[in-house]
Amino acid sequence: MIIGVPRETKSKEARVAMTPEGVRAARLHGHKVLVERSAGEGSGFSDARFEDAGATLLSGASEVWSDAEMVVKVKEPLADEYQFLRDGVIVFTYLHLAADRPLTDELLTKRVTGIGYETIELSDGSLPLLAPMSEVAGRLAIQMGCWSLEAPNGGAGILLPGVSGVAPGRVLVLGAGTVGRNAVRVAMGIGATVVVIDKDSNKLRYLDDIYHGRLVTLVANIATIEAELEKADLVVGAILLPGAKAPKIIKREHLSRMKPGSVIVDVSIDQGGIAETSKPTTHETPTYVVDQVVHYCVANMPGAVPKTSTTALTNATLPYILELADLEPLGAAKRSPALARGFNTYRGKLTHPGVAEAFGLSLSQLPLD
Repeated sequence: MIIGVPRETKSKEARVAMTPEGVRAARLHGHKVLVERSAGEGSGFSDARFEDAGATLLSGASEVWSDAEMVVKVKEPLADEYQFLRDGVIVFTYLHLAADRPLTDELLTKRVTGIGYETIELSDGSLPLLAPMSEVAGRLAIQMGCWSLEAPNGGAGILLPGVSGVAPGRVLVLGAGTVGRNAVRVAMGIGATVVVIDKDSNKLRYLDDIYHGRLVTLVANIATIEAELEKADLVVGAILLPGAKAPKIIKREHLSRMKPGSVIVDVSIDQGGIAETSKPTTHETPTYVVDQVVHYCVANMPGAVPKTSTTALTNATLPYILELADLEPLGAAKRSPALARGFNTYRGKLTHPGVAEAFGLSLSQLPLD
């Protein structure tokens, strides 16, 4: 199979979907890899390293897209990339379609096989290709929250760890999945007061156990969330419904009862965000203020640390890339139920229930029989 690796076009996105080591592995499997020039520079991989690994370097994205049978990316195709979508091409990337109707329509109209990293799901419910970026985003959430709380950046001027004689700031983490656990890890590590809310008591029990009761764990309900929002200096939105829109936990009216200069870091923004006032931002302009509450809603947070993120991501994605290339999409889906769950669109049909529900569209099954 011919695998294409274009340069990412999202603002300040320097990750790349394959490393030179991944190219070398694909070549050993008998596949050809096309890489757009400069695609890996932001992650520390020169064109020379890709060439040494056996990649064919091409000057523009149009060449990569037109010649590739499968295009692997990090972020979803943007509007200026829609022109490259065509019947039969496989696009393997983070899609987050439940928050993106225009892209969903493009993939369906052009009969693209769209496979989302974020919807590949193992039998135990875990998300192996979302997990590494969720770890990065969860840890970054506290780092970016600290930055946003600084007065020059619009925040209340609070140092989360506090200092001698001054109490630490209070962090509210909504969701105890991979993002939430990693946010808790960093927030606890710097000495903040941490509250985590989730509807799953087993996840809360786990956190309470590993931190020996040094954080507050609460079962999710409206009254609890509202009470904790009023006390929080930093709120981390870390709720994920695989393939579906994030629930709007924070309502517009809640903001008037939050502390002036408090911060919401909405890691769930790729799936629409957990606040009614959340809207995607970029690394260039990461924050905005609504009712004196700072919102940090960068839709590609791990892109801020591309060297770490690219390695973590490609460690997880490469086996699936090789499986798709070796067996073709349906063959790979037949062998791997986890991979089959990653199919969002196939030959003009919508094949993921979360996306179908988000837009009220008809759901089709993959033809695996």
